[in-house]
Amino acid sequence: MRSILVRGGQPLTGEVRVEGAKNSALKLIAAALMAPGASRIRNVPDIADVSLMAEVVAGLGARVTREDHSIVVDASHVDRVEAPYEMVSRMRASTAVLGPLLARFGEARVAMPGGCAIGSRSIDMHIAGLEQLGAAITVEHGVIVARAERLTGAAVTLEFPSVGATENLLMAAVLAEGETVIDNAAREPEISDLAAFLRAMGADIAGEGTPEIRVRGVSELHAADDHAVVGDRIEAGTFLAAGALCGGPVTVTGFDPHHLEIVLAKMRAAGVSVEQGERSVTVSVSGRLAPVDVQTLPFPGFPTDMQAQFMTMMALADGTSVVTENVFENRFQFAGELVRMGADVHIEGHHALVRGVHAL
Repeated sequence: MRSILVRGGQPLTGEVRVEGAKNSALKLIAAALMAPGASRIRNVPDIADVSLMAEVVAGLGARVTREDHSIVVDASHVDRVEAPYEMVSRMRASTAVLGPLLARFGEARVAMPGGCAIGSRSIDMHIAGLEQLGAAITVEHGVIVARAERLTGAAVTLEFPSVGATENLLMAAVLAEGETVIDNAAREPEISDLAAFLRAMGADIAGEGTPEIRVRGVSELHAADDHAVVGDRIEAGTFLAAGALCGGPVTVTGFDPHHLEIVLAKMRAAGVSVEQGERSVTVSVSGRLAPVDVQTLPFPGFPTDMQAQFMTMMALADGTSVVTENVFENRFQFAGELVRMGADVHIEGHHALVRGVHAL
């Protein structure tokens, strides 16, 4: 599909159920490499990135089968520790195989990350953290080469609560000798989902969802019999933003509303009616939205992946708002397209000044 034709001018109403979180599913597929046997992962979104990650682990020797919205990864016969360059270079998340391969086999060769071009996306924190666990790491011709007879637990403090670095260290630490403490760890729900999956494989983990994660290493893991991917909070927030833009009522189900608390609070501040259930949220709007300032931060702050959707809402608000991007560089590139549609947006460094208009 090279283009999508949208005929606007109609209110959005109805109910939609979100799929499992992409950012969790990709890491669970990688984590399944850590033990022989077949791990079953349910509620997996049917998207290109998931198919690519499945190809990556299959390229390492795993057997991967799809069953509706489930994936079964059998890592019994993984016999390669070098992730295929042509796949890894296309998607940054595929660096998640680094920790699992190193922990299980004592060696990993993974191409430097590619994929989504947002900011520098330095891999330095991954490398520094794994080195603190005892790995010897070099970068050779764009490939990360990591070796360790067995990793050793250590206290690791991240410079920034990086999701990717937290995930790689968490996966590596579960098979390390002794206790690992990850300080200033990322707190995203996807981290907690990964910890739950690893725990189902026999890992000893505590503190996920807080800035300090403690891992007591075990000698081996086993396959996870059955695990459902957490609902995608960003997909949910996107549908809710669409409902807020187009009137609603729109109900989104299949996720934990607590994972979107700051987004829902900002929507309420903008004048959106928000009805929150245990696993659902309904939004509706009458009249123009009020301007609200937002700044992106690591969880539980306002998610950077909801910044574009919220700016679009503010483009139609009755007043001026400021959107500040603190997580990634170069993430206002879409704003030029909003301007082409009639929005009044001015970019100044990490800030976007948005003056609301009546219609796009």
